[in-house]
Amino acid sequence: MTQKTIVITGASSGIGKATAQYFHQKGWNVVATMRNPKNEQDLKEDDRMKIVELDVENKESIQQAVKTILATFDTVDVWLNNAGYGACGPVEAGTDEEIRRQYDVNFFGVIDCIKAILPHFKQKKAGMIINVTSIGGLLTLPLFGIYNSSKFALEGLSEGMWYDLQQFGIKVKLIEPGGIKTDFSGRSLNIFDMKDFPEYKAYNENFIAKMRDPQRTAKYGTPEMVANVIYTAATDGKDILRYLAGKDAKQFRFIRRWFGYRFQMSQLKKYFGI
Repeated sequence: MTQKTIVITGASSGIGKATAQYFHQKGWNVVATMRNPKNEQDLKEDDRMKIVELDVENKESIQQAVKTILATFDTVDVWLNNAGYGACGPVEAGTDEEIRRQYDVNFFGVIDCIKAILPHFKQKKAGMIINVTSIGGLLTLPLFGIYNSSKFALEGLSEGMWYDLQQFGIKVKLIEPGGIKTDFSGRSLNIFDMKDFPEYKAYNENFIAKMRDPQRTAKYGTPEMVANVIYTAATDGKDILRYLAGKDAKQFRFIRRWFGYRFQMSQLKKYFGI
C-alpha cells in the first residue's frame, strides 16, 4: 500500500496539532503547516513529519508552501483546511479590519489554499479537500454572527465544490465540530472592544458566563476526538460531504432537523436569557 500524505493548515494547536499527531501515528506522511514554525515545540520532524511555514492570509506563502511540500513528498492525497480565527461581538462593534480579517482567514484563505493545490490534484486525477467548519456553519449563536457567517460561507463553497470536482476524481468533505476543548477561546478568539457600546454590556457578560459554564464546557469534545472523525472522513471511501464531530453538534443538528429552526432559536433564546 502506497504511503499517503496529508497537509494540515493551522497545525500549531488544537484540532490541527491533534490531527497531525493522529495521522502520523497511523503511518501517514504529515505536513503540519503554521505561521511560525520556529515556535513549535510539540511536533517533531522525522521522515514522515514535516513542519512547513504557511500563512493563509498570504498567497505567496501558500504557493511557496505547496512547492516545498511537493518537492518533499512528490504527492499530496489530502489537504485539510483547519486554520481558523473567531470574532465575537455585535456587528457594529467590529472594526472593518476585524471583520474583513475574519473572512480572510476562514474563507478567502481557504479558497487560496484550494486554488494552490487543485492543479496537483487535477493532474493526478485524485485527491481530497477536507474543510473544518463548525456546527456554527449550520446555525448561529448570539454575538457570533460574523464568525458563524464565515462558516456558513465555507459550507456553501464546499457543497458547490463537492459537485464541481467530481469529474476530476477529487472528493470534498466537511468536518463540523461542536464545542471543543481547545485554545480557540484564547489566542484564536477576538472579542470586539465594546467600550463605545455600553448597551451591550449586560447582554455580553451574560452570554460569556453561559458559554463558560462548567456544566456546558464539561460536555465539550476533545481535539483528539475531532482528529478521529477527520481520519474517518479521509479513509472511509465514502462520497459523504458532512461529518459531525461531538455530541453537542449531533444534538444541535438533530433538533434543527426534526423540530425546526424556530423551535431551536426559541430554546437558545431562553437559554441565554434574551
